[in-house]
Amino acid sequence: MTLTEARRSVVVVGGGLAGISAAIELAESGLPVTLIEARPWLGGATCSFVRRGLIIDNGQHMFLRCHTAYREFLAKIGSVIGAPIQDRLDVPVLMASRQTRLRRSALPAPLHLVRAVASYRLLTIRQRAKVALVGASLLVGNVAAARGDDVSFGDWLGKLGQDESSRRLFWDLVGSAALNAAGDDANLGLATTLIREAILGGRDYADIGVPSTPLGALHGGPAADLLARLGAFVRLGVKVAAIQALPGGGYRLQLAGRDASADQAAGRELPDAITADAVVLAVPAWEAAALAPAQLSGPAARWSMFEPSPIVSLHVLYGSRVTRLPFAAAVCETGMAWIVDKTNAAGNFGGQYLAVALPAAHEYVDMPSSRLRAEFLPWLEDLFPATADADVEDFFVTRERRATISQVPGTQRLRPDQPAGMPGFALAGAWIDTGWPDTMEGAVRSGLAGADKVLYDLAAGARLAQAPARPQVPALRR
Repeated sequence: MTLTEARRSVVVVGGGLAGISAAIELAESGLPVTLIEARPWLGGATCSFVRRGLIIDNGQHMFLRCHTAYREFLAKIGSVIGAPIQDRLDVPVLMASRQTRLRRSALPAPLHLVRAVASYRLLTIRQRAKVALVGASLLVGNVAAARGDDVSFGDWLGKLGQDESSRRLFWDLVGSAALNAAGDDANLGLATTLIREAILGGRDYADIGVPSTPLGALHGGPAADLLARLGAFVRLGVKVAAIQALPGGGYRLQLAGRDASADQAAGRELPDAITADAVVLAVPAWEAAALAPAQLSGPAARWSMFEPSPIVSLHVLYGSRVTRLPFAAAVCETGMAWIVDKTNAAGNFGGQYLAVALPAAHEYVDMPSSRLRAEFLPWLEDLFPATADADVEDFFVTRERRATISQVPGTQRLRPDQPAGMPGFALAGAWIDTGWPDTMEGAVRSGLAGADKVLYDLAAGARLAQAPARPQVPALRR
């Protein structure tokens, strides 16, 4: 009897990119899959809502050409057309008094960035030369292995002669975009690995993709359609309250927050508790720590030690066009912010809709919208003079308080591998150790890893069940 013939059931807890990726992989393997998500949508932190007739994304999510797992995920759910990638890395970098751009050439890596650094006008010629020396040092040595997990990217840069201005005006591009951390505070291993593999590793690796479709239509909707075609059962608005490992194998999941009318509409009733041969726990670290079976109480205690890093997004609707740039990085009071033109993605709009993402926004996450408006509208006017003559038709704020784990020194030792000694139980989520930062790429990779662990465990269990009984050896006569 094969694994698929055994029809082992699997429950995936969590409907973000990690849980969706795991559920698709498992369903494609022929297993009966139930995906349970507490929120009323799939996609996790990548979601959309409607305001003033426009479709608004809760946050701004970019990706790189080297994010192969995420791009394959988009291809699988049929969403590639909604996530175009620029032909060549080209990032406008704005300050009130100066502007420049970071644009790669067609030369092979690492020469593709020589001209970009040499012409980076926010730094002096001397500062640019020192930046190039840091890039060279990253190519010749394994910084992460040599320095361990306890050093910050900023401290390491300081020892290599990078002054505060260089760190803020250049290196913060890496920390803000990929690590949701200020460059000075970022984990050295994660930052340098990202630079070596994603920026210096290949000429086109760092070309940027910006979704042209609202995130809800890019991820959640197409993923739900694919899962339905694969025969998976998706249950939204249901929370898992506890997971228990059963003595004879398998797991029991206690449910909460069920809507009986939704059960009837779905044509299938979900009981108060369900059992499964395997579970993929694909929720944020803090939720995973509370839900993990008792056998994982020790490791789970460490998962709860992660600190969250917030992202605050400012949404500004102007009555007329104020810039031709599709997106830009911009220097603000606390570091680097990212500005994205969301006009077309949001729907028909006569003016222009700019979204400003403030990474690692610890000092802004609790600031009232009125204060954020008073602080950032003049800043945008300095960057885009045309805003002085444009009416502000709307200004509102979205806050992701736990957008990512805080990827600072000491983070890596907390990130878990797949749990050993727990057959059929797997973790997924961008916070686990995938070798990538807490990003969409890390989320998809974690989901695939969790599915692989479950498939391996179930196949091993099936092989054990099929093994012939050991022959009884007669006792020797004395």
